[in-house]
Amino acid sequence: MKKQENRIERLSPRSFTELGFKERAHLQEWIANQPDALGEDLLIVQKEFAGFSDTQERLDLLAIDKQGSLVVIENKLDDTGRDVTWQALKYASYCSRLTSNDIRDIFQSYLDRHFPGANAEEKLCNFLDEDEYQDVTLNKGVTQRIILIAANFRKEVTSTVLWLSSFNLRIQCFKVSPFSQGDDLFLTVDQIIPTKDAEDFMIGLTAKAQTEVKRVEAEKTRHALRLEFWTLLLPAMNQRSPLFRNLSPRTTNYIGTSAGSRGVSFTFVVTSTAARVEVYIDAGAEGQNERIFDALLSDAAAIQTEFGEELVWERLEGRRACRIKSERAGNIFDREQWPAMVDYMVDSMIRLDQTFRGRVAEISKRTVLPSSLPG
Repeated sequence: MKKQENRIERLSPRSFTELGFKERAHLQEWIANQPDALGEDLLIVQKEFAGFSDTQERLDLLAIDKQGSLVVIENKLDDTGRDVTWQALKYASYCSRLTSNDIRDIFQSYLDRHFPGANAEEKLCNFLDEDEYQDVTLNKGVTQRIILIAANFRKEVTSTVLWLSSFNLRIQCFKVSPFSQGDDLFLTVDQIIPTKDAEDFMIGLTAKAQTEVKRVEAEKTRHALRLEFWTLLLPAMNQRSPLFRNLSPRTTNYIGTSAGSRGVSFTFVVTSTAARVEVYIDAGAEGQNERIFDALLSDAAAIQTEFGEELVWERLEGRRACRIKSERAGNIFDREQWPAMVDYMVDSMIRLDQTFRGRVAEISKRTVLPSSLPG
């Protein structure tokens, strides 16, 4: 900008290659000596780190942030190449094993080489605002971060980075662009993934995505346990009654079979708190369901005497269906409870069938909707 003339001037975009700059000798040194160019306070603890067992690979820069998390920084000049994300992920996995004292020793080695006389513990305490090194904790859990720096990011790299971000991995891409004006050279460092304004939003999306991943994994576990439970219950039921003989184990929390009348079923249900058997009434219309339910309810005393215990009668107000159930405490996700749950559910289902089948058939005949009558 020329202030006196009230004009701005265009800078000439350049490439690192044409300017003769090198990845290690220049870009790496610029970042190592001015890490806050990346938009936050970082403490560089090693350059060209090669402390990985059984490999000769070297990561460009290793840093820690203000939370004590390790930050793997990979620098590329004019192009990232195709494999930079895989390379950075390997380094992050290697670094995940480093303890606080490992990092202190790595940092001390770096200081001895570049800043003789400096003390790693003291610098770590100063950076993390701790009074004693014993209070310093570094590299907690799965907190490793990745920063990629380059003049150009290939689409396969940005696509991979965005996908990885959805799995709670904090990975950032910074685009570095050299410019010139006469003999003067300029460098811009811009965070492009996630954009700075969107970073909080992206972190929120990442947390949401991670929650969803955990939910899906938990659901897979629940499905497997339910399938295993029904595989245990159905043969036990089939030994005493043919009622469920044509059904196979499934992953849902219920298995039902017809009670002999349209829209009325006998159903096994298992949850994390209860094991139950029920007469489920859903004949397709709210009025029809309630008429069947009310007719059964009018004979509740005799039904409960015949069944052998008190039942829970639920009109399920606001819902189309109605339900009559018997249940006991039980947890489908605790295998130790399964034998008792199976015994109770099989015995109760047989009594439920004996008590309700005839009544349901008779009531259903009397409560057919007029619109479904012949003629």
